[in-house]
Amino acid sequence: MRKPREPEVTEALAQEHGLTRAEFDRIRSILGRVPTFTELGIFAVMWSEHCSYKSSKIHLRRLPTEGKAVLQGPGENAGVIDIGEGMAAVFKIESHNHPSFIEPYQGAATGVGGIIRDIFTMGARPIALLNSLRFGPLREPRNRYLMEGVVAGISGYGNAVGVPTVGGEVAFSEVYRGNPLVNVFCMGLARHDRIFRGRARGVGNPVVYVGSKTGRDGIHGVTMASEEFGKGGEERRPTVQVGDPFTEKLLIEACLELMAKDWLVGIQDMGGAGLSCSSSEMASRGGVGIEIDLEKVPRREEGMTSYEVMLSESQERMLLVCRAGTEREVLEIFKKWDLDASVIGMVTDDGLLRVREGKRIVAEIPARALAEDAPLYRRPLEKPAYLEQVQRTDLDIVPLPLDLGEVLLDLLRSPNIAKKSLVWEQYDHMLFLNTVVSPGSDAAVLRVKGSRKGLALSVDGNGRYCHLHPRWGGMIAVAEAARNLVCAGAQPLAITDCLNFGNPEDPEVMWQFSEVVDGMAEACRMLDLPVTGGNVSFYNETSGQAIYPTPIVAAVGILEDIACCQTQWFKQEGDLVFLLGENLSELGGSEYLKVVHGLEAGRPPFPDLWREKSVQDACREAIRRGIVKSAHDCSEGGLAVALAEACITHPLREWGIEAELKDDMRPDALLFGESQARIIVSLSESKADDLREVACRFGIKATLLGRVAADRFRLKGWGFALDLDPKAMRSAYEEAIPSFFRR
Repeated sequence: MRKPREPEVTEALAQEHGLTRAEFDRIRSILGRVPTFTELGIFAVMWSEHCSYKSSKIHLRRLPTEGKAVLQGPGENAGVIDIGEGMAAVFKIESHNHPSFIEPYQGAATGVGGIIRDIFTMGARPIALLNSLRFGPLREPRNRYLMEGVVAGISGYGNAVGVPTVGGEVAFSEVYRGNPLVNVFCMGLARHDRIFRGRARGVGNPVVYVGSKTGRDGIHGVTMASEEFGKGGEERRPTVQVGDPFTEKLLIEACLELMAKDWLVGIQDMGGAGLSCSSSEMASRGGVGIEIDLEKVPRREEGMTSYEVMLSESQERMLLVCRAGTEREVLEIFKKWDLDASVIGMVTDDGLLRVREGKRIVAEIPARALAEDAPLYRRPLEKPAYLEQVQRTDLDIVPLPLDLGEVLLDLLRSPNIAKKSLVWEQYDHMLFLNTVVSPGSDAAVLRVKGSRKGLALSVDGNGRYCHLHPRWGGMIAVAEAARNLVCAGAQPLAITDCLNFGNPEDPEVMWQFSEVVDGMAEACRMLDLPVTGGNVSFYNETSGQAIYPTPIVAAVGILEDIACCQTQWFKQEGDLVFLLGENLSELGGSEYLKVVHGLEAGRPPFPDLWREKSVQDACREAIRRGIVKSAHDCSEGGLAVALAEACITHPLREWGIEAELKDDMRPDALLFGESQARIIVSLSESKADDLREVACRFGIKATLLGRVAADRFRLKGWGFALDLDPKAMRSAYEEAIPSFFRR
């Protein structure tokens, strides 16, 4: 089949590839000539926002990335932390937002496949997945279609590849109707002495392509992810890759078998930007060059040009560098697993990415220019004009509802609070039989086989908070992710983040981004949580409508003894219920204001990081000493919702509560305000003094609220009294989301 003639490379063609005039001039300066068409394509994808982080890198440097547990921070395929006994946890979170809007099933599925490859590339066996999803309101059919497709894609790929999805979060808002968010996290386990990195070394060592054959799917995927959408985004379906989880399963096993040998020098996933990214990054990290021959690349389509082969984002592919002389043994492993494998090149000493088609050179570029020396931009920052108005909104004029019990039921029905079992029941969360705490509590908990240890995982974020106060919202995202781990009894060790924002060329968006990063950095330093890596997703806009700034934080923590793990639901009638922390009159940014009054206004709750750390430390100590039987953080919906969840989320039955709230403030602020640094715990009466002693030692309040009851949910306080049937509460909580899909 005759290949099409390559177009002439001009400034106009460069602009069509997303490159500015200045960037095109810089490329010509680097090469000393006009680039070939293939070189233009390679520069375009490698200098895209998605690959180069050219608008975000200067801000990300402010995040703390080092800690005593960190074995590998940002700059590799995934972060690595020490969990003791020679074992390491390897984890990362990534976004697949744009592809999931265009083709929800494959967009989400290939997001799962990509993040799994990032983990086993480091030498770890993947053992758990989480996800964080955002959609528009479920009353709109398009959003239900997107949600169904995304969840099916996640479950279809994860279940088939054999990695359990053990938790996550889902939220809904009008701002995501044209741009859903699909952020996927994966964690694996590895030995300290078997961590692998994406670096090429050893001049003359062979470069090996393994996995699926290369096709035309996914070409320009990363440039599409570096643009905002207009109308007709569905027309970009050809840029969405197609995943094959069964091939991925074979690839995992083959790579891990190879990693048990002493033949592997470096390994990299062919994810975003495909062969262009993997080859240039491996060469740049290793300070060497790589030469490849595209005629040796396995293909599933005829007539592919060098441009198409280098830019293809076909899934389930890896690039390896092996020790010279081991080629036959390496290829035999992949043949045994029925996977394509081919030696396509070698490591060189000239620092160049050299791409051939047989004897013809189609690209010759300094690898560092692609992987490290993309232009960096200090974009203009401007505080959004809307902030002063929304933050100054007088919430004292908000009328107090007559029936606060009905308000609580309405909040339990809100899709942002309601039970998400319609989502997680599609996931197989018991694969490997490692899962100790399944979806439905504050954090997932998995056992580390061969030890008494456990790992706790959580993912969290609140775009509304960041819209109303980006810095505080960034702090809260980190604090709540850590608090969820603490409620499970874990010591938080590190986080990875996925930062979802609008167009970085908009000064207001970049101001939001900078503020969120600073807020996250401050919280990370106070809570001693290094950031081991992550992802930035810009251009989350459709027809000029940006999403709320939405940082998603995934946190990993360690339990030294898995027997100490806790869940959020009450355990026994008559147990005392205490609040660790303080109730403050803070209604800004609450789910209550949105659901009941249609307002997204005010300042969100103030994140007092000292109090946050003290509450978390006290709770973890109480769990470690066996003082408490349950622990649950207060978040969306406030104290009343947290108490309700502790009553109705037990897998087998409902509980009630008899409680008196003595704080002197507006009843709706007390019940539904979302003040931070609060945890509800339950315990036997005989342990009450022990809890008070722990709270005193950490300098926090421990307030007795009441007792666990059998069959009524009763809260009373200054100016209000709620008396509800827990069965009715559970029905409201569990039926809310499924009801949208029965229409």
